[in-house]
Parts: sequence; structure tokens; C-alpha cells
Amino acid sequence: MSNVEQAISELKAHFGERLSTAEAVREHHGRDMSRQPVRLPDAVVFAESEEDVQRVVATCYTHSVPVTPFAAGSSMEGHTIPLKAGISLDLSRMNRIIAVNAEDGDVVVEAGVTRKQLNAYVRDTGLFFPIDPGADATLGGMASTRASGTTAVRYGTMRENVLALRVVTPTGKIITTGRRVKKSSTGYDLTKLFVGAEGTLGVITEVTVRLHPIPEVIASAICTFETMRGAVEAVVATIQSGIPVARIEFLDEVAIDAANAHSKLGLKRAPTLFLEFHGSQRWVEEQSETAAAIAQEYGGSGFEWSTRPEERDRIWQARHESIFANQTLRPGCKTYTTDCCVPISRLADAVMAAREDADASSLTAKIIGHVGDGNFHVGYLIKPEIPEELAEAERLAHRLYERTIAMGGTFSGEHGIGISKLDYLRKEHGDAVDVMNAIKAALDPAGIMNPGKLGQVA
Repeated sequence: MSNVEQAISELKAHFGERLSTAEAVREHHGRDMSRQPVRLPDAVVFAESEEDVQRVVATCYTHSVPVTPFAAGSSMEGHTIPLKAGISLDLSRMNRIIAVNAEDGDVVVEAGVTRKQLNAYVRDTGLFFPIDPGADATLGGMASTRASGTTAVRYGTMRENVLALRVVTPTGKIITTGRRVKKSSTGYDLTKLFVGAEGTLGVITEVTVRLHPIPEVIASAICTFETMRGAVEAVVATIQSGIPVARIEFLDEVAIDAANAHSKLGLKRAPTLFLEFHGSQRWVEEQSETAAAIAQEYGGSGFEWSTRPEERDRIWQARHESIFANQTLRPGCKTYTTDCCVPISRLADAVMAAREDADASSLTAKIIGHVGDGNFHVGYLIKPEIPEELAEAERLAHRLYERTIAMGGTFSGEHGIGISKLDYLRKEHGDAVDVMNAIKAALDPAGIMNPGKLGQVA
């Protein structure tokens, strides 16, 4: 009996029907929203408690069997794909909200709680959790990938909003990182170490996050521009003027075509900004008027804002469904998605260079982004089974990442590394990668936690 078979046998004796070797279940856990091919785990275990997670990890440590954490499966770069097979550990059933501390503005949840579930639960407290990556991701997964999204320009990313974690380490121990306080100067900041580790250093079982007051007024706006450069330069000017926009999203003409077809928006085909403002009625009006004046200076027109919830929901749902809207442009395609972030002063140059590369290519591409913090995406619409298309997308992405790093930026502002971007890690971080590898080796001596990814880079 092999090590994997022995581990599965022991786990099956304990978990019963909560361990599955059915091909359909394994296939579901062998994919995510990336372009990566499916890779099946040997078995899937559905954890319902921290003790379940500890048992799985301890058993796999004993038998040197890989463990890959899984929840919503909404990652974009292959984070949850089990490269070395083994056990896919599904935490989606760990969805209890443990404690809401409204007076302190924080909440403690199990790792499988989703952001929509959390916001529905705390709505009556007058608080909300603002990090919005688009997908209804789990808090554990969002912490593990250091997620952000449309509201990061005002509220920050998971890095700024996670106060503490409980983690099952690769040897099966349970540790707590951080406290429910705004600051501490005791010991290494282990919370920040596990936030963004992509499941390679341990399994997050519990997350403590900040909550924020629900704004008195929320207003959304749409503004179109004569040119792409004008739209992006308007963003830069808006941020540099100090307007505390809650969201400021860019969509190019191709993205607008897709949104119109998919979400029936009826927007003008032009470079477009979606904006959102939070605050009192007077403050929102002042922010909107100032942003409209800036937009006009850069060729913006038709600046319309509304506080009607149905209007806001329509705009942001269309933005969040942008990746699905690609099918309307090219049925059967997959999006070769990119994700980079540059200093705000270099944003216009970076976006324009990406557009010029795409226009000179045979591929259809669209550019969207959370441009208020310098983060944007180029989506190349390809059919991965056509080698020439995949090769062209990889060439364009390589140029994008090289240019981004040269501008002082990063080749991933929010999607993370997963499988797809490992080759670029050393280009950005140099010899610091050796330190990352050393941390991985120290915490995961058997190399069982999400192997083949972060911490094992050549």
C-alpha cells in the first residue's frame, strides 16, 4: 500500500462519507477560474471543524502526502489546483460566524465564511466588510491570497484588514497569530506572513477582520472619455487631489462592448470610468462635483451619478461579471488574465503601452482595472487548445510583466502567484526568493503544503 493509499484509508475510517474519491468531486477540486488544465487530487476531504483540519494535516504529515486547501475555487492563477495530487482539503463547510464585536469594529469567522454571507449577517450592526474581489470568495481564501478588489483604493486590501488568524501548521499544530487590537509590537508579525502565503505555510481555519461603518450615503457614477489616456490621467489627477473615492474602475472600449452585450447596459462605446463615493449627503455631492470637474479637464463627459441602489448594483454587477462577459465577444474562449500594479504616476504610460501591444497583436484583448491604486488587468481572449494563441498571450503577458517591473511595479497586485506566475517571482524579488524558500523549508519540512508553488522556486 502506497503512502497516499494508507493516508486515504486512515482518513476514510474517520471521515466516512466526508471523504470522496469520486471522479466528479475530484475534478471539481482540480480546477479554478484560471486557464490552467485540470489536475485531480487523489481524494477530497470536507472539513467541518478545526479539529478536522488538524487531523487531515497531521495524517498527511505522517505519510508525506500533499495537502491543498480549497474553498470557493475562485482563484485566478491556479492556487488551489493540486499539482502533486494528494488530498484536497475543502473548508467551505467551515462557515460559522464566531463573534461580532461591533463596539470594536471586528468580527471572528471560520475560514469558509464568504464575504456576502458576512455582510448579510452584520448588516443590522451598521457595519460592513468592504473588501470586494468580485467573486463571493471565502474569508480564508481571501486572506490566503491577500485579496483586494474594487474598494481597495479606500479601504485597503486583506493585508490591512486582517487582525488575527488561527492556522494549522504543516506538522499539525494549531497556532494563533495576532490579537483583536489595532497595533502590537510583540514578536514577529506572523499574521502578515500567512496572509498571502497561498496555503503553502499552513491551513487558515479562522480569520479576524476589521469591519467599517456603513456610509450614510453611497453614490455611483459613470463617465466616458474621448481617449484612453484621458481616462487614465483623470484617475491619476483624482487620486492626487486627495478625493477619497471608494471605487474608481476603468473599462476600455472592448470591455464596454462585452458589458453591454452581457449585462445589457447600453453604455456608449468609449473608455469609461465607474466611480463610487461614500460619506454624508453633502460630502458625497462635493466629491462627485470635484471628480466631475477633473474628468472634464481630461475629456470626460456625461458624468452621471446616482444614489439609487438598483443603479449601483447594475453597474457593479456588470463590472464583476466582466470575465464572464468575454464569452459574448468570443464564444468558447478562455481569458488569459493578467494582473499588474504600478506606481500611480506611471499608470497612464503602463496602460497605453499594454493597449499598443494588444492592438498590434492578432488576439482580442480588453483592459480593465482598479486603477485608483495603480492596478489593472489585460485579458487576452484565447482558445488554449490552439498553441499559437496561447503562445501569443504568453508573449504579451511577458512584455507586460517586464515593463511593469521596470516601472517599479509588481506583476501581481491582487491575483497572486499560484502556478501561472512562478517564473516571474525572482525577476521581481531577486535573492529575497531564497529567504521565502527558507521560510517554507523551516515551517513545512516535509513539503506537503500546496507543493510546487510559493516557497519552492528555483
